[in-house]
Amino acid sequence: MSPAPSVPDNGPAQARVDSWIWAVRLFKTRSAAAAACRGGHVRVNGATAKPAQPVRPGDEIRIRSSGIERIVIVERVITKRVGAPIAAQCLIDRSPPPPPREVLASLPQRDRGTGRPTKRDRRETDRLLGRTER
Repeated sequence: MSPAPSVPDNGPAQARVDSWIWAVRLFKTRSAAAAACRGGHVRVNGATAKPAQPVRPGDEIRIRSSGIERIVIVERVITKRVGAPIAAQCLIDRSPPPPPREVLASLPQRDRGTGRPTKRDRRETDRLLGRTER
């Protein structure tokens, strides 16, 4: 039986944020990670991050991707993409749990391809939510 995989502790002291979030498998490609940084969807210690911003152990990274917010703490810095078990050792996931399916099912959704709501649709929605003066 082989020993459990681990990341050597003599790795770099810091790495680019886009490279790190790609290496720990939060994004499929590094270019997608860089695009998320440029789009303002990645924050490091509360500040919006550019792709080349360095991250160090202990930094908090917040990522908004496909409507879900991920909050991770940098445990170890890596620059190369590694296997999932090793990547899991490099971060501490502090993300809130996803909402229950009942809540997601109760959210109103328009049929695909129906376009924007008409004025009549908006008035009906406002009336239903109690946002009218009458």
